[in-house]
Amino acid sequence: MGEIQALRGTRDILPDEVVFWQQVEATARHILSKAAYREIRTPIFEQTTLFERGIGEATDVVGKEMYTFVDRGDRSITLRPEGTAGVVRALIEHGLYAQGGVQRLWYTGPMFRYERPQAGRQRQFHQLGVEVIGSADPRADAEVIAIATEILQNLGLKNLHLDLNSVGNKTDRHNYRQALVDYFTPYKGELDPDSQDRLTRNPLRILDSKDERTKEIAQNAPSILDYLGSESQQHFERVQQLLSDLGIKYQLNPKLVRGLDYYTHTAFEVISDDLGAQATVCGGGRYDGLVTELGGPDTPAVGWAIGLERLIILLQQLQTPPVSELDFYVVSRGDRAQAQALILAQKLRQAGFSVELDLSGSAFKKQFARADKSGTVACLILGDEEAANQTVKLKWMATKEQTAIAQTELMTMIDRLRADIQSFRAER
Repeated sequence: MGEIQALRGTRDILPDEVVFWQQVEATARHILSKAAYREIRTPIFEQTTLFERGIGEATDVVGKEMYTFVDRGDRSITLRPEGTAGVVRALIEHGLYAQGGVQRLWYTGPMFRYERPQAGRQRQFHQLGVEVIGSADPRADAEVIAIATEILQNLGLKNLHLDLNSVGNKTDRHNYRQALVDYFTPYKGELDPDSQDRLTRNPLRILDSKDERTKEIAQNAPSILDYLGSESQQHFERVQQLLSDLGIKYQLNPKLVRGLDYYTHTAFEVISDDLGAQATVCGGGRYDGLVTELGGPDTPAVGWAIGLERLIILLQQLQTPPVSELDFYVVSRGDRAQAQALILAQKLRQAGFSVELDLSGSAFKKQFARADKSGTVACLILGDEEAANQTVKLKWMATKEQTAIAQTELMTMIDRLRADIQSFRAER
C-alpha cells in the first residue's frame, strides 16, 4: 500500500510554524477585545444557497471555486469559501440584530476554494475576519481599517500600503456596469476567455483580470469614481478624511472592485510589497445589502478578512520562530525515580511552571543533552539515590550550579523559584 499524503491544496502546519499562528491569534484577540469585538464561530459547511445568494452566482467563487456536494439527505452542501455570509446567516437566524445597537464580531478558521495551489494560497486556507453590523456611519469603515492596520503593525509587518476605492450603491454600479459593457464590447475579441464571459455576466470583474492584454485594455476603462452619486461621494470623502485624521496613508485605486457581489461603497485592500504577485494580506469593504439579501432586515455592515497563510509567510521573513520558554526540564532514571519525577513535574505544572518531563528512559548523558537543547532555565535530576532519599537535584543551566533539595521543600519554594527563573531570563 502506498504512503498516504495530504491532498493537493492542503498542508500540515507543523509545531515550528504553529508558534507564528499563535502569535497572530494572540495579537489579534488582544486588540479586538480592547475594541469591544466579540468572537463568533460558525459551521464550516452551509447550505449552498447561502453562498449563491450572498456572494453572487456570477462570481468566480460560486461559479468555479466552491467545494459543493450532495449529502445523504439529498441537500446541496458547500464548504465555506469565505466567512462573512455565515456570520450574517447566524446574525439573522439567532436574531442578534434585535439586541439593538451595533454588533462587532470577529472570527477565524479554515475556508475552502478550488484554486491552483501556490505560495500563500491553498485550497484549504485560513482567514481572520471582523464584521461591524448595524452602522452606516463612515466611522465604522475607518474603524475596521484602523484595527486591521493596528494588528499588522503590532505584528511588525513593513512595506504595506492601503488601496482604497468606492464601488458605490446599487444604482451607481448599475450605471457603471453599462459604461463598462459599452467600453469593453469593441475589444471583446482581444479579451481573455474569462473576461469575455464576464462582459455580460459581471463586467466589473474584468478590472481584476490577470491577463496582460486585458489589463492593458482596462487601463483606459471608465472609473467608478466618475459614476458615484452624491450620497456615495459624500460617504467616500468622509472615509478618506477620517483615515487622514487617523494618520493612515492610502492611495486611491479605481480598479479595485473585490471579488464578491455583496460589496457596496467602500472597498479596500492592504497590500505587501514583499509577497510578489499574491500581494493582498487583508481585504474588505462595506456590504449594506447582504443582510437583506439573506432574509434579514435592512442592515448596513462593513468588515474585512486577513489571509493568514500570506501573513505567516511575511512573519517568517521578518522573524525567527518565537521560542517557548521552559522553566524546568526533568531527567530521571530508575523505576522509583521516574515515578517520583512524574509526580514532581505535575505538581510544578499545577503551580504555574512550564515543565518538560523526559520520557525516554535513556542514559543520563543523553537526557542532559536534550535538556541543553530545550532552552530550559533549570534542570531537575532524579536517580536511584534521590528516589531513596526523597530528594531532587536542582541545576541552574546558566551557572551550572547544582543543589540537592528535599522534594517536599522544593514545593515550598515556589515564590523563590519563580523569582530566580525571572532573574536568569532577564540576564540572557
